[in-house]
Amino acid sequence: MKSIFTITLIGQRFTFYFVVVMAVCLSAAPADSQPVDANDNLTAELSTDNTTWQDQLPLWFPRLLGLQFNGIYQNVPGLRSPYAGQNSFNTDGVFGHDLTHIYGIYLGGQLAPALQFYFDYEMAKGEGVSGGHGLGGYTNGDVIRVGAADIGSGPYVARAYFRYIVPLGDETEKVERAPDQLAGSEYINRLEIKLGKMSPSDDFDLNRYANNTRTQFLNYAFMYNPAWDEATDTRGYSYGVMAAIVQPKWRLALGFYMMPAYANGARMDTQVFQAQGSNLEFSFKPNDYGTVIRVLTYLNRARMGNYNEAAAVGRNTASTPDVFADEKRQRTKYGFGVNLEQPLADDGQTGLFGRLGWNDGHNENFCYAEVDQHLSVGTELSGTHWGRAEDRAGMAYAVQGISKEHRDYLAAGGLGMLLGDGALNYGPEQILELYYRVQIGKFVQITPDYQFIANPGYNRDRGPASVIAMRLRVSY
Repeated sequence: MKSIFTITLIGQRFTFYFVVVMAVCLSAAPADSQPVDANDNLTAELSTDNTTWQDQLPLWFPRLLGLQFNGIYQNVPGLRSPYAGQNSFNTDGVFGHDLTHIYGIYLGGQLAPALQFYFDYEMAKGEGVSGGHGLGGYTNGDVIRVGAADIGSGPYVARAYFRYIVPLGDETEKVERAPDQLAGSEYINRLEIKLGKMSPSDDFDLNRYANNTRTQFLNYAFMYNPAWDEATDTRGYSYGVMAAIVQPKWRLALGFYMMPAYANGARMDTQVFQAQGSNLEFSFKPNDYGTVIRVLTYLNRARMGNYNEAAAVGRNTASTPDVFADEKRQRTKYGFGVNLEQPLADDGQTGLFGRLGWNDGHNENFCYAEVDQHLSVGTELSGTHWGRAEDRAGMAYAVQGISKEHRDYLAAGGLGMLLGDGALNYGPEQILELYYRVQIGKFVQITPDYQFIANPGYNRDRGPASVIAMRLRVSY
């Protein structure tokens, strides 16, 4: 165990690859590579098609896998608000609308037949409606969560990790170029190991129809299970190690990641024996109709505050409870999630999804969202049926709640990392989201989006809120 957590710190040294990023971006982008013959006994190795001079570079030299711009404008016309606290969902003045924009460069190289390296460099701008506060299911997954004054506003390394493959059979499948995926052939039966800076959601709680705020639903509730307090910094990344056994009918993955030093923080806790996030997920395909079921469990250990203790201190001192002042080492949060995807038609481009999530809710939500119970269902539809094969339409509904300890703390006026109205008339937060993604040519997508949120921040006294959005995505 000691060695596993120690090697995650190696990822902090990867920033020197920034020089390589700049060199590649100033040169011409390579054409997509072709798959290699399985008899070559290589794992996702690139071959050249003599299209550009860069295809003649050594395989280990980083390839440009993708470029991306994602801009989201959101507007909240207003909502009923008889009272408000420091972390309330606020739509007055400049808080009622915002434009976020993210820029990304994605590279990868084949360092050896079974070893790959990936490097993502991003820059994010915009604070989101209400400055990112006030909701369990926040409206814009591109917003860097509030509370980290030390992150800065310039470019940052999003991912920098090694991927090592051990084949467990001879059969391969073709994979296309994409961010964090080299084009070529990959073994269907394999042991896969990742090490470095990445996001746990790269490998856990995946879902074909609800997993990407840049192409699908915008709300946190539909990116992945919000009751899974994913071990990441405020940007959504961490240093860690992940190992998975992949088979045609099932997959077993285990991951260990560093935790932030404080709630919603940008700085990671280097005391990895006292602070870490552990994840275990089993995925399986129970039939021949494309059904995928994923069962996830997790355990986080960090310097957390306890809701009951903080509320008791508040009562005893006749003061506002403060969960951050109650933070102590080696407190834990654990939970589980169930994730379903069901293709229906159009070669899987039309299908259903659902998620169920729960955590114990005793200690503070520390990393992702203030959600302790979650249920969501939804669908994605292909535009094939109305002559727009590359278009997509989506509709989803979520209902989510918080533990009794969490409710009592907020009702007493306490603040969480994202919530705090000064009082609370508790009711489950309910979210409905609709979008239609229009594909324009090969590289551009425009997506109008609408969200309706009842009981924002779990408070029956506030809302409902309507959120109108437009997303522009340009990608290579």
